Amino acid sequence: MSEQSHGGPEHSGAVEHAGGEESSQFAVDNPGIPPHRPRLADEDPRAAKRAERQVAFLFGLSIVGTLLFFVGYFVVGQIGPGTPFSTIRLQNLLLGLGTAFAMFGIGMGVVHWAKTLMPDHEVTEDRHEVRTEADRQLAVGMVEDIIDETQIKRRPLLRNTLIGAGALAVLPAIAIFRDLDDTDNRSDLASENFGPERLRHTMWAPDVRLVRDPTGTPIKASDVTMGSAFHVIPEGLNELPPHDMLNQKAKAVVLLMRLNPDSMQVSPEREDWNVDGIVAYSKVCTHVGCPVALYEQHTHHLLCPCHQSTFDLTQECKVIFGPAGHALPQLPIRVNEDGFLVARSDFHEPVGPAYWERG
Repeated sequence: MSEQSHGGPEHSGAVEHAGGEESSQFAVDNPGIPPHRPRLADEDPRAAKRAERQVAFLFGLSIVGTLLFFVGYFVVGQIGPGTPFSTIRLQNLLLGLGTAFAMFGIGMGVVHWAKTLMPDHEVTEDRHEVRTEADRQLAVGMVEDIIDETQIKRRPLLRNTLIGAGALAVLPAIAIFRDLDDTDNRSDLASENFGPERLRHTMWAPDVRLVRDPTGTPIKASDVTMGSAFHVIPEGLNELPPHDMLNQKAKAVVLLMRLNPDSMQVSPEREDWNVDGIVAYSKVCTHVGCPVALYEQHTHHLLCPCHQSTFDLTQECKVIFGPAGHALPQLPIRVNEDGFLVARSDFHEPVGPAYWERG
C-alpha cells in the first residue's frame, strides 16, 4: 500500500514546506532595525555635560573608597593578640566600606557612561572571515570607531578619573596578598621566603601525641574503631597564643581513620606509617586549601565540599575526582609505650594547595 494511502507526513498535510506558493502567504518580512529614539544627552549638551560629571563623580567615589580601605588597613593598625574589639570592628567597617565603594563606583560609572553618553544605535552586520589585508584594516577601523564612540578622547575628565579609579582599585588586593607573608615579624622564619617552606614544617614532630580537636584529649589506638574518623591536632596546639594557634592549626590539622589493612594499597616506603590500618592524612585540600571533612565509610573516600575533590583512602589518598592536583600528604604515626598514637615525624611534603612550587 502506498505512503499516500497511509496518510504519510509528506502527503497528509501535517508538514508545511517552505518555498512553495502555498507557504509564501505565511512569510514574514524582515522588520529591520527599530527607529532610534534619541536620549536627552544626545540632544541637550547640558544634559550630556551633567551625565559626564555624574560618571566622573562615580569614578571619584571609587577613588575615595580605595583611600578609605587604606585608612583602615594602615592607619587603624594591624590586628593581633590583645587588639581591642572596638579597633577590630572599626577596621572591618573601613575595609568593607572601602572595598564596596571602590568596586561600586567603577561598575556603576561604566554602566552610566554607556547608558547616557556612548552611542546606542542598533546595527546589524553580516559575519565574514577576516583574511585579506583590506579586511584586517577594516577590523582595525572598527576598533578605532569603538574607541571614538566611547568619547574617551573627547572627555578627558572621564578618562582621567577612570584611570585613577582603576589604578587605585588594584592596590588593596596587592596589599592584602603581600600581608600574607609575615616573615619579617617572625624570627623563626626570618631566613625563609613566602613559599612552600612555610607550609612544609608544622608542629608535628617525633613523639608528638595525636589529640582530639578541639578538646585536646589524647587518642589511643584502641579508641579508633573500624570505619571511625577523628579530627586531630598535635598536642600542645591549644596552649599557644590565639594568633599562633590558628596559624599552626591551619597547617597541622589531620583526619585519623581506621581501615581493614587488607584493603589498603601501601607503598614500600610507607609500610610503617600506619598502625594496623589506622592512618592520618592532612585535612587541607591540595586544590585551594579547603578543609577535607567528609568521610564516606562504605567507599573509603574523603571529599572536599568546596569543589568536590575526592581522595581514595585505600590508595594513600590518591585523587580520583575533582580539581585537586595531588594526593593528601600522609602523617607517619606509631604507638608509644603508653598505647597513645604519636607522630613519627612531620609531613614529608608541604601541605595545602598544589600551586606551590614543590622541590
